[in-house]
Amino acid sequence: MLEEIEFGAKRAAGHLIDPSNSFEVTGLEIAPLGSIEVNRVHAVSTWRYRMSDIIDQLNEAGTGLLVTVDEVDPTLDEMIQLAATYQHFVTDGKRVALLMAGLPNNVSTLLNHKTVSFLRRAQQYHLGRIADYDVREALIRTIQENDRLADAGGIDRAVRSISGFPFLLQLVGYRAWDLTSDSKEISSRDFGLGIKIAHDEMDDRILAATYRELTAEDKRFLIAMLDDEEESTTADLIERLKRSPQQVSRYRRRMIDAGIIGERGRGIVAFELPFFRDYLTAQCVK
Repeated sequence: MLEEIEFGAKRAAGHLIDPSNSFEVTGLEIAPLGSIEVNRVHAVSTWRYRMSDIIDQLNEAGTGLLVTVDEVDPTLDEMIQLAATYQHFVTDGKRVALLMAGLPNNVSTLLNHKTVSFLRRAQQYHLGRIADYDVREALIRTIQENDRLADAGGIDRAVRSISGFPFLLQLVGYRAWDLTSDSKEISSRDFGLGIKIAHDEMDDRILAATYRELTAEDKRFLIAMLDDEEESTTADLIERLKRSPQQVSRYRRRMIDAGIIGERGRGIVAFELPFFRDYLTAQCVK
């Protein structure tokens, strides 16, 4: 990932930075026309200092560098190295920005990493759920702009199944589209199969992964919320859990930061991660 960032920066800013490279002669052949072999010599330095040189040249040219990262994965050493190195760039006053996107639980894990705790001061945007009419428009527009047709009932089923979750919008659309990519129309059957495949992937990649990362106390807190049909009050949770207000507040904040629950008012929370309530209920039954 770090090499891709470096090469991408050089490619995008080739007109602003010095593209010179060092070469060494490794072979010489005497022939009628003659020939010579050369190898590029890379300066021995760390990724941080090579990037620092690129950014300095960009800054001298009156511009800066924006690095964008999708699918934040806090288990990658390179992700931690990128964030830690970015801090040095900021401390040095370089014109550089870092834009990262990811699932709430992954972002929360990254922010809690001791090496990159400074990221907690960054501006954070929670996308939340997408309105059903926006989901419908996105599906229809994508299909129409690519000269395909879609079954109206299938679109309705897809919108309901997505429940405003951005990840599912991408996944349901992709799976339904890909089932018969050589056909002019995406049928109701295509949408039905696409929805099932997408939800199976959601269970495995999002819900199960989120559940595995919960501590025993996290699970107790969330299970206590199952007694309510929709919203839970802090007072009720304190009573059910037999914990102090401070302890319950700590569990509550951790689950909000992980994107599993969300605030619905003062002292009121509800499940935020789509379908996680049902998944948790199923785990309790096992």
